[in-house]
Formats: sequence, C-alpha cells, structure tokens
Amino acid sequence: MINPLRIVYAGTPEFAVPALKALCASPQPDTHQASYQVRAVYTQPDRPAGRGRMLTASPVKLCAQLHGIPVEQPVNFREAASIEQLRSYAPDVLVVAAYGLILPQAVLDIPRHGCINIHGSLLPRWRGAAPIQRAILAGDVETGITIMRMEAGLDTGPMLLCQSVPITAHDNAAIIHDRLAELGAQLLLQVLSDLPVTLTHAQLQPETGVTYAKKLHKAEALLDWTQSALQLDRQVRAFNPWPIAETYLHDEQLRVWQANVAQDIAHSATPGTVLSASNAGIQVACGEGILNLTQVQLAGRKQVTAADFIKSHSLVGVQLGVTARSSE
Repeated sequence: MINPLRIVYAGTPEFAVPALKALCASPQPDTHQASYQVRAVYTQPDRPAGRGRMLTASPVKLCAQLHGIPVEQPVNFREAASIEQLRSYAPDVLVVAAYGLILPQAVLDIPRHGCINIHGSLLPRWRGAAPIQRAILAGDVETGITIMRMEAGLDTGPMLLCQSVPITAHDNAAIIHDRLAELGAQLLLQVLSDLPVTLTHAQLQPETGVTYAKKLHKAEALLDWTQSALQLDRQVRAFNPWPIAETYLHDEQLRVWQANVAQDIAHSATPGTVLSASNAGIQVACGEGILNLTQVQLAGRKQVTAADFIKSHSLVGVQLGVTARSSE
C-alpha cells in the first residue's frame, strides 16, 4: 500500500473547482497508484452576493462540503491560531489555485514539500490577479497553465510544469477560463504523481518577459469608440463574463456581450456612430475600423441578439457613448 499524499487545498472561485474535484476522485489509499488525501480546504470567507446581498459560500467551499472535507475560512493568516490550525493538518503539500490571499512565509514553510500554485498563464508573462483577461486585452495568441512552487514573491517561484493553449479571435475570458481550469486539474495530477522528483527538476522563471496582470476594475468596461475596432473587440471578449463591456445608447447603459471586427469596411464617420443595423449585427464606427455588435443588453433587461434588439430600436445614425452629461 502507498501512503496517500496529505494535501491541504486553498482556492475560492470556479477556476479552482476542477482541480479539487480531480483530487477527490483520485485512487483510494489501498491501491498501488498515487493517491491523495485532502485533509482540509481553505477558501475565502462567505461574501454577500446577489440582489439580496445574502452571504454566499464560494464554489470551492460548496465542492468541499459535497465531498465531506473540513473547510477553513480565515480572514488572513496574521493570527497565530490560523497558522497553528493549518499546521495541525500536517500537510505534505499545500495546493493553491486562485485563493485570493497572500500567504506569509510562515504558511509556506509548513508543508513538507512546500506549496504549489496553479496559475492561469505562461509565466513569467502575466503574473498577478487577472492573467486571462490581460492576455486577451493584449492580443496574445496563446496562454496556458503553469504549475509553480510558491515563494514569497508574487508568482515568482520556480516552474514545475506548463502547457500552452491558443487564444483564437472567437475566445472570450469565460471560454479560456474553463479551458484553463480543466487543464490545471490535469497538470496538477501529473505534478503530484511523483512530487519529490518533480520538485528537483523545477526551473527558474526567465528574467525577461515579465508582465503583471493587475486586478480588473469596473471602470475599464466603458468602450472608447476612438480606439480601433480590433482593440474594442478584445475588450468585449476579455470582459465577458465580468465586468462586461458597455457603452451608452442615449442615456441608457448598453452592455456589449458579443461582437466582432467587421472586415474590409472603411468609413469617415465620427467614432461611436451606428453605420448600419441588421440581423447580422449593429455596425459601429471606431477610431479605426468597424465593430459589429451581435449580442447586447440594456440595463435591467435581458441580453438579446442584435436581430432582436433592432426590432424595437432605431439605431442608424445614432452615436453611442454620448449621454446628456457628456454632451453638455
């Protein structure tokens, strides 16, 4: 019988769920395969969510409860009691995936094999909080998963395993998120299958090519029609499913869920002007090129296709992004 690897898992959003599920589905300790015992799950405290602002458990907490795993939700690790509670689980390794807390050195030192992180980029590109969205915004043609050993710096630790995936012109952040979450689970199992040996082959991150993926802010969602259609298309894709790119139709917020760049069409119109509207989309003049809006949503309404939206809205000649306040 092979002794199971004792794991404490730390994660919070949906991105971290597939890896936890993969660990829970590992072979039982009485087999001759590598097996894992998840001793506890650490996740962010329950937060208010929805219109009722009800306290809501994180996706990782719900997954842990479904599998009968103890859940810990410290606000931080500044209290000695939080450190000792983690130590009591005697982890061989701490696995982290989008946990949302910075781990102090006292935590990193507890597991026998240290702490490893599932990161949604090809390090050292896009260290930080929003690597998927920043990769799309920058026009990267690929991203991926890096499994790294954690150290005190922000995503600076040595790499254990990485694998790339393409970013196509049709991919948004939601699609890439799900793809990387599943890939992260697969690569994690590969790393854990022979962790001591894998750790000895860790590779330092290159010193060149470092970029930082700062946290997303709602204010970034506003579309600036003086930018190119190509950049605005990236913005729409990067901010789906949050915060969702937006503009204004008269004085109403208009969210843009899906769009694409219109091909081979020149114009001399003021940026933001609706040039045409058909079942194929709402074509809007940009600083360079034309953006074709295919799925939109007015505030308080359901998201609809352009074909449905134009049935009740006359748009040709209207300038998007202009409000009564901005026109004063």
